[in-house]
Amino acid sequence: MPDSLIARLVALVGPAQVLTEPADMAPFVTDWRGRYRGAAQCVVRPGNSTEVAAVVKACAEAGVAIVPQGGNTSLCGAATPDDSGGAVVVSLSRLNRILTVDRENSTISVEAGCTLAAVQEAARAADRLFPLALASEGTCQIGGNLSTNAGGVQVLRYGNTRELTLGLEVVLPNGDIWNGLRGLRKDNTGYDLKQLFIGAEGTLGIITGAVLKLFPLPKRLLTCWLNVVSPAAAVDLLNSAKTDFDAQLTAFELVSETALGLVLKHIPDTTRPCEASPWYVLAEFSDAEPAAVEAWLAGRIDSGDVSDGVVAPTLSFTVRKPASIARAASAATSWTPEANRTAFTATRDRLARGDRGDERATRQPHPETEQPSEDGRLGVEDEQPDC
Repeated sequence: MPDSLIARLVALVGPAQVLTEPADMAPFVTDWRGRYRGAAQCVVRPGNSTEVAAVVKACAEAGVAIVPQGGNTSLCGAATPDDSGGAVVVSLSRLNRILTVDRENSTISVEAGCTLAAVQEAARAADRLFPLALASEGTCQIGGNLSTNAGGVQVLRYGNTRELTLGLEVVLPNGDIWNGLRGLRKDNTGYDLKQLFIGAEGTLGIITGAVLKLFPLPKRLLTCWLNVVSPAAAVDLLNSAKTDFDAQLTAFELVSETALGLVLKHIPDTTRPCEASPWYVLAEFSDAEPAAVEAWLAGRIDSGDVSDGVVAPTLSFTVRKPASIARAASAATSWTPEANRTAFTATRDRLARGDRGDERATRQPHPETEQPSEDGRLGVEDEQPDC
């Protein structure tokens, strides 16, 4: 059966797009951090949704499991096949076309294999913003972002990927193609089926295309790096900033001294922005008046909510944008065996209960992970699995 299936897949997508040699498959069966290694019959790289559908149909008829894979940036092995060697990895990397950018409707239509950075750049070229921003944006793919309902650093203002999605194209488990590529914002026509596939991690189908929302490109960004004594103090600061700036507050990150220490240790040419503190907040304001932000910050320093801080452009490149430090922290933890960024849910009331409880909340390991997190950041979840 394996040989006959591989022969059929070769006929469908071409011999160059079916990888069977161990060395060729190695990057696809190993997770980003090199912690998890699996095996597969082959890796298939279809070039469009029709080929994806044909591959899925062939595997379904052969009774062979499929592991859909985007940029393979998972930190928890979610895009890695098991070690049985029976699965087929379906890589979406060749589905990497920006289909249309509709400036009037503020939408962008893309294939699932587009990197997040490519989507951001295409939007920016049209004077629009695609606000999803992750540490792995240069490598992770939109299909994985959708399949994991990724949040990123600007979820505070724009929501998770689910809130940024208007339409999808999906290959179903039997090989049929469901076409829901619509750019309507007010669509009340029955079931909203796309919601089933967002966050489903490929269990209900393989996302091959999407219509995504765009927003006006901010003309001014202001970033602050602020020292706080605890996560509870950061929550108070967050509420103060939201009260004064509302939607102009577009990112708010809580960073531990441990996470910053890893960045300083492992990332070249990084420097400490200001005096050391147990916790830091990295806040981004879009189209806010600098004088208003500075006045707000002065008030927070006078009240003792903030002990020290610095405002861009005096910040180093590493912390001018929240995604930059997220990327640096991600890379640093990947090189540190004892550090493992884990998924946790810490609501504002939990964080506000007390300093010791706050730290436990941000450092409590997920039941399926091996070690506690070294990265206590509020508002940015882990690298999403299967991105």
